Amino acid sequence: MRPAARVPLAALAGLLACSSSSPGPAKGAAAVEPSGAPSNLPASTGPLTEEQFKALHPPPTSPQVPGRGAAIDLGGTRAYLALPAGEGPFPAILLVHEWWGLNANIEHWADRLASAGWAALAVDLYSGVVATDRDTAMAAMKAVDERQAAATIAAGLGFLASDPRVRATRRAVIGWCFGGGWSLQAALAHPELDGAIIYYGQLETDPAKLRAIKARVLGVFGKRDKGIPAEQVSAFEAGLKQAGVRAEIHVYDAEHGFANPSNPKYDQVNAADAWKHVLAFLESLRSR
Repeated sequence: MRPAARVPLAALAGLLACSSSSPGPAKGAAAVEPSGAPSNLPASTGPLTEEQFKALHPPPTSPQVPGRGAAIDLGGTRAYLALPAGEGPFPAILLVHEWWGLNANIEHWADRLASAGWAALAVDLYSGVVATDRDTAMAAMKAVDERQAAATIAAGLGFLASDPRVRATRRAVIGWCFGGGWSLQAALAHPELDGAIIYYGQLETDPAKLRAIKARVLGVFGKRDKGIPAEQVSAFEAGLKQAGVRAEIHVYDAEHGFANPSNPKYDQVNAADAWKHVLAFLESLRSR
């Protein structure tokens, strides 16, 4: 991953596509500031002001019910581990949270993936901050140090490979929004990964850069997502194809964040269909 100190606009960028502080080349910026804006921001993301970007992320409305897994320490940061029934080794998946932080929704995703037979480790890139309003989420995202975030993800992947409860037979990564961009960046930085699932995350479209990906890719997007335009998703899909990356992309008639039940824009029908594709994708990784 490209080294960087903090993620002022850079992180904001990743988030842009409703997504993520995607570290590295593909950063786009949601909030456009008159000075100091990175020169490599996708043109499609430039016009969004910070207020417009924040408006894409309505605060969670559902009660935050605790998950069934356990909090663990991961190199000085907190993480959430959910294990399948029985004893390992298991296929394993690392989860990267939305811009709200490692909240109950992400814990439930980890529990859900564990119920599908995958050891699931949700990492925290916000140093313990869990936001319930847009201003806090924006501040937490801007405060992300890209090097530290990349190191946390690497530590999580290492944990899944070596922890005696897991001893991963396959490893994948999944993320939503902010985490979706980091899921892609993890695939770019870790050729040992078997799979990467990107839910409406910030994208890289350059085939020369995408060739670094050795994992299979599953992308889930909303056609009405104002942060990640349909043309950007198409460019991403074309770039993956040109780079020779095995990928499947699903675009739904839905808003950003449509797969989060605590989000006012939750779309149960499309979220359920996307989940079916996730399960099929994970099953295909197991049988590789």
